[in-house]
Parts: sequence; C-alpha cells; structure tokens
Amino acid sequence: TFLLDLPSELKQRGIHPAFHAHLLRLHVPNDDRRFPGRQLQQVSDIGTPEEWSVSRISDHHGVGTDAIFKVVYTTGDHVWLPYHVVSHLEALGQYLEALGVPGIKHL
Repeated sequence: TFLLDLPSELKQRGIHPAFHAHLLRLHVPNDDRRFPGRQLQQVSDIGTPEEWSVSRISDHHGVGTDAIFKVVYTTGDHVWLPYHVVSHLEALGQYLEALGVPGIKHL
C-alpha cells in the first residue's frame, strides 16, 4: 500500500490517500491539446461525502475488531473497510442485529 500526497481539495472531498500497489501506474503528464479539462480545478463534480451515504453493510471477513466490512453506498458502489472506519455507522448496528450478534466482540 502506498500513501499519496493528495491536494487538500481531494482530501476535503473524502478521497483516501492510501492505494494498493496494483492500482498505481507511472505518471504520464496530460497533453492539454489532446485531452483538455483534466486539471483538478476543472473537475467540477466528483461528488461530496453527503452524496456517498451508506446504504447498508452486506458482508464481512474476519472476527471482532479485526474484521473488514463490505459497505454498500446508496449509489450502488461498495468498498471493504476495517472496523475502526465503520464502527460509528448505524448500518453496522443493523448488520450485527441482522446476524443476531449482540456486539462486535461476538462476531
């Protein structure tokens, strides 16, 4: 996993700076003559955290606080997140209740 130094505008929009090595590629600078409009300040709609609200948690792997959870957003996208990231979500309580588990320690 690599930690990137992202511009503050992207951090404020909730973009996480950690990426797995298999997702990274060598940087090729943009050719504005061929592909205009690819500067960060020209990107107007990459979403805000309010638009990416959590719909539900649909799966997990692992046990207890070491588990990771499949978080499904209202947009239909999903991501696997560790417990410490989802611990505050109402969706986690609903997921544990649906499993019949009284708390994270019993997962």
